[in-house]
Amino acid sequence: MKMLCIDGGGIRGVFSIAILHAIEKQFKRPVAEMFELLAGTSTGSIIAASAALKISMGDVLEGYIKYGKKIFVKQSKVAILKSVYSEKFLRRYLQKAFGNVTLADISKPLLIPAVDITHGKPFVHRSNYGDPIKNDHSIMLWDAVLSSCSAPMYFPPNNINNHYLAIDGGLWANNPSLVCITEAIDTFQKSTSEIRILSLGTGLQEIDFSNEHEKDWGIIRWLPFQFPSMRMTPKLLDLTLNLLSESITYHCTHLLGENYLRINKELGQEIPFDDLSFIEKLIDFGDQAYIELKDVITAFIEQ
Repeated sequence: MKMLCIDGGGIRGVFSIAILHAIEKQFKRPVAEMFELLAGTSTGSIIAASAALKISMGDVLEGYIKYGKKIFVKQSKVAILKSVYSEKFLRRYLQKAFGNVTLADISKPLLIPAVDITHGKPFVHRSNYGDPIKNDHSIMLWDAVLSSCSAPMYFPPNNINNHYLAIDGGLWANNPSLVCITEAIDTFQKSTSEIRILSLGTGLQEIDFSNEHEKDWGIIRWLPFQFPSMRMTPKLLDLTLNLLSESITYHCTHLLGENYLRINKELGQEIPFDDLSFIEKLIDFGDQAYIELKDVITAFIEQ
């Protein structure tokens, strides 16, 4: 069973989009046709949901460039009384991209991890392919994706039909590969030898907390401010997401061996998930990663 798993990482999702765009251009068909199951967390959920609807990765990339400028407009600099960003433009972007499609309308296996903070538990939105008891398939696709994208402090929780509040699935499954392995074993009755995963990261950052002269470690060290703008940098959140992704990568590599193809690339610096100035550089990183691994990727897809 061949699966595509896409990490969370905000605007760094452009890295994954560039790779998938190159794959679509090479094989001249939608990426969804090359995989039996799609999964994505946070920004990865936007990409995976788009793929499930056979929206071209070129169009997804254009959407990120166009709407990113509106989505990442601050309403608060330090997130003390309200979230840094409003969800208004993110919601509009997702509604325009996915329309009135519900999870029930999607037969392609699609997994979107999120967190139910009302009941304090992780959960996975599933499309309409398995046991209906596991999920409410009446939920709009854009609503499920919005939940997975609602990073704490940066976006407010997403209210799901007044039943519960949901936030970013990256808090427990920023790399959704283990979610996919579990689903393949539990729902599709596959053994690990039958599971093959192409896992796309959103770039490996150099997140440096070293400061030999600093003895106090309050909030300003974990979530630094840029002066004089007082812009808060999501350093702690980026570190957490990176650690989650790479720890899951470690486990999946041991579970699946050569059947687990992980594509990620050293970015050489910190690139905050909300910094749009790095879009072109992230596209270049994605293109470079694809060129470097083209033969491996081709063999994986064609096998």
